[in-house]
Amino acid sequence: MIRLVRYLKPYLSVILLTIVLLFVQANADLALPDYLSRIVNNGIQQGGVENAVPTALRASTMDHLQLFLTPDEQSRVMAAYTLVDASSPDYAETLKTAPGAADESVYVLTNTSEVEIAWLNPVMAKALLAVSGVEQVMADPDKATQMGAAAGFDLSRLPPGADLFTLLGNLPQSQREQLSAQLQGQFAALGESAVQQAAIQAIKAEFTALGMNAASLQTNYILSTGLLMLLVTLVSVASSIAVGYLSARTAAGLSRDLRRAVFQKVEGFSSTEFDRFSTASLITRTTNDITQIQMVVIMMMRMVFYAPIMGVGGIIRAIDKDSSMWWIIAVGVAALLSLIVVVFSVTLPKFKAMQNLIDRLNLVLRENLSGMMVIRAFNMQPFEEQRFDKANQDLTGTTLFINRVMVAMFPTMMFIMNGLSLLIIWIGSQQVAAAQMQVGDMMAFMQYAMQIVFSFLMMSFMFILLPRASVSGGRIAEVLGTEPTIRDAETPRNFPAPFKGAVEFRNVSFRYPGADEDVLHDINFTARPGQTTAFIGSTGSGKSTVVNLIPRFYDVTGGQILIDGVDIRQVTQHELRDKIGYIPQKSTLFSGTIESNLRYADDGATKEALLAAAGTAQVTEFIDSSADGLATEIAQGGANVSGGQKQRLSIARALVKQAPIYIFDDSFSALDFKTDAGLRHALKENTADSAVLIVTQRVSTVMNAEQIVVLDEGQVVGIGTHPELMKTCEPYREIALSQLSMEELS
Repeated sequence: MIRLVRYLKPYLSVILLTIVLLFVQANADLALPDYLSRIVNNGIQQGGVENAVPTALRASTMDHLQLFLTPDEQSRVMAAYTLVDASSPDYAETLKTAPGAADESVYVLTNTSEVEIAWLNPVMAKALLAVSGVEQVMADPDKATQMGAAAGFDLSRLPPGADLFTLLGNLPQSQREQLSAQLQGQFAALGESAVQQAAIQAIKAEFTALGMNAASLQTNYILSTGLLMLLVTLVSVASSIAVGYLSARTAAGLSRDLRRAVFQKVEGFSSTEFDRFSTASLITRTTNDITQIQMVVIMMMRMVFYAPIMGVGGIIRAIDKDSSMWWIIAVGVAALLSLIVVVFSVTLPKFKAMQNLIDRLNLVLRENLSGMMVIRAFNMQPFEEQRFDKANQDLTGTTLFINRVMVAMFPTMMFIMNGLSLLIIWIGSQQVAAAQMQVGDMMAFMQYAMQIVFSFLMMSFMFILLPRASVSGGRIAEVLGTEPTIRDAETPRNFPAPFKGAVEFRNVSFRYPGADEDVLHDINFTARPGQTTAFIGSTGSGKSTVVNLIPRFYDVTGGQILIDGVDIRQVTQHELRDKIGYIPQKSTLFSGTIESNLRYADDGATKEALLAAAGTAQVTEFIDSSADGLATEIAQGGANVSGGQKQRLSIARALVKQAPIYIFDDSFSALDFKTDAGLRHALKENTADSAVLIVTQRVSTVMNAEQIVVLDEGQVVGIGTHPELMKTCEPYREIALSQLSMEELS
């Protein structure tokens, strides 16, 4: 996989944009539980009151609060509020929200900065709770008397009309500080959260006294917070859609680039590399393996970057809600990681085996489809069915094993998630009962825990996909990293002009890659322009190997091949093959039409040139007999034409090129003797200036050749004309007499 990272370079900007969008999406998703917590805590439980800092207070209430504040606190609280009375410019506006301002002056909160609110919140909460406590005591005379006695006050000696607040106001500063210290101790025992929640009730009572609509306050808070949740959700949805689009575009583009790169690399392979990689394997690598890469890139862009943001952000926010329950998340994450490690270690070897099994299945399928006629001819359908079934069952068994592991994995993950939820509810409910946590915070903590678990769940998907994608990436990188054994020279030469086309083999030896001995030994001959050089010999003597060295399908391992005096390894492969018209031993046609196949040699050839080449190749009658002529459809591989027609069309294709060198590698084997003779006669006329090299098994095909090279076990055992070889070369004489009579050979 790492070796393929460079192919992502064109998409770097898109990937960076995707990461930015993932940050936006993750922050939006992480904000939603907090908004839910606010709705439950502030909107439902606290009636829309967010904190213990009231937005409006009666002047009498502010006076009472001053009794429980230090001088520094008093000055800072008074600085945050503004007194509004009948003479104030904001009086009319204040009356709309607080009708009680008509009966008494009101203090309105004007400094609403976050820093100031954070400082005021605990101070005002404690003061409000103290005032509320005093008011509750004053409502019960017996309780007031008991409280006064406990504090050393004799309430019966209060002046008429006086109350506890008056008494507290008249106390010496030292006594008030002593009473304040006692209250601070009680507040500390309750906890800051419980004090603030209790103070909310006092604020709601104050708002009621001011004539404010408490129900409207609650409804407005829930609606406004809900609207914010909706907007945040829309941001998350929009980001998710954009990420999906960008990731799909990047993955599809990368797949396209990889397929192009693999195809271009394979186009440069020599026969040595094709011997190393089977056709079925190359097809699998170009299709299935790249599909795996495409899938994992999409998942990486959508999950691998997103999951850590969600995981880390969720942990931070969850601990911010309640740091005492961090161990619950740790237990859940540890359980998930253990499960992922087990699954990863079990499935990785199977993923590696799966791609090889797909290769095997493709190989068997390809052989069956291409060799169907042979299979039917020998009634081997049952054997081939068993062979295919074996490959199919092996792949199915491996796939089922992986799926069983996956099936066991997901219920286990759900069990961990549900167990985590129950544990949070159990521990959280105890903290709610102890006033150490609010219900909304517990719900938010649970959602954060689920988001953390899901982030690890998403990463686990990647741990499942990465092994197979890693194997696929390695297989693709293996192809891309393979350097062809046949390469152009660093400083290539050009053929001399004018180009003639004289082919000389000078002490040529050749050994197939990995072989123990040479298959060609010290080959020497020269094929001259305007002459036909034929190669004949027994099966396996090296005839096709000799001519395949000329276009550099393989490179010689010893000696030189010279064309017009230039070593073919010193010119580019493109320039070399541009001079050669090649007709392979196994004729290959491409899907399309007769015309498109003929134009394969020269796309700019005229129709007259195509028909002339077809005439020389003795295929005009076949073209004329077809209703569509040159537009006749050719199936893949030429499956809808006969072997002889396929060979003649292949010859015509090479002739369209009008090359100075022609190589016919046993290209007349499917032709009858009459067609063979007519074709050779036409070739003589139309390739008079070209060097023609013919590999054949037929003596009749080479009898009129200017030069015949006889090969036996990779060695030249005779060179000359037909009459000369009949006299001097026994292997040639044996071949000739095995095919024709002495009268025919004379």
